[in-house]
Amino acid sequence: MSITKGRAVTISDVAQTAGVSRAAVSKVIRNAYGVSPGMRERVEAAIGELGYRPSVAARAMRGASYRLGLEIPYLSAFMNQIVEGAKLAVAGTPYQLMLTPAEGIEYSAIESLADGIVDGIIAVSPLVDPAWLEDLASRVPVVMLGRHDDPAGYDTVVGDDHAGTRAVMDHLFTLGHRRIAHLTETESVTRHSSGTPHAIRLEVYRTCMTEAGLESLIEVARRPQTSRAETRAATDRLLALPDPPTAIFAGHDDIAVEVLARVTETGHRDRVSVAGYDDTDLAAHPLIDLTSIDQQGVEMGRQAASMLLERLAGRADPRHHIAATTLRARGSTRPVSS
Repeated sequence: MSITKGRAVTISDVAQTAGVSRAAVSKVIRNAYGVSPGMRERVEAAIGELGYRPSVAARAMRGASYRLGLEIPYLSAFMNQIVEGAKLAVAGTPYQLMLTPAEGIEYSAIESLADGIVDGIIAVSPLVDPAWLEDLASRVPVVMLGRHDDPAGYDTVVGDDHAGTRAVMDHLFTLGHRRIAHLTETESVTRHSSGTPHAIRLEVYRTCMTEAGLESLIEVARRPQTSRAETRAATDRLLALPDPPTAIFAGHDDIAVEVLARVTETGHRDRVSVAGYDDTDLAAHPLIDLTSIDQQGVEMGRQAASMLLERLAGRADPRHHIAATTLRARGSTRPVSS
């Protein structure tokens, strides 16, 4: 059948294309009892042909699942804080969390949650397209964690990456450091104007160095979960420079811990200060003693889940929560050695 350009595909369109009733389509979507294999095949073929996705209204018609999806790009100490906070928010409610780790750009993982598995979605997906998110939010309530967006249809929860990065840089400047390197993730995550936390941190780092009349010194390492060896290799490249840095500001604590391990292994721990970001539980361990930025990971997770529950209760206007950041200065940063 022909669908007018720009018009959303409806359950009636699917029913007409499949040659069945609306009730039959609803049964297939709900995986209800009494659907023959032939009917399921026709309906699923029509859904695929038309690109139909169940609307929020359709989801409401078939009843709540009382499941909330929490998509994270990878497992890490900071992501654990997010999960802990979300669990606190749903405690005592009928809702349960479904954790979905993903790799890369997380469209498929989020879509699988949106296809009727959950009533709402919290996603930590800095690389997905905002227009795609707006379309998704028209079908299922969404709260995005870690995107500096200004959306119309979904909520956002972010840390104050501008203030947090300036706090790190001011701390290092106060300790006398001028040769400060920033070790961050790949360009896909740090691309200018992408709105990701790492892009903001890189931008503010550069601004602080420029304001101080200093040269930026940037190295890139992939996520340590993918290759810790790359983080250590990037650290080695910095340490091997003719005029090596006296301080390394890592984009997050997982990178910082690997940097700290490498400067310790190579005998540079007393000479090179290391700062991270996220203030994970490991940062405060006395054997790590990592200076880091606390951006209230548990509170961010709790806030995201609370906002999603508000959406499910009927709130439609977008909300944007910015978590305050605090510098936690520890033994990994010290005054420049003479």
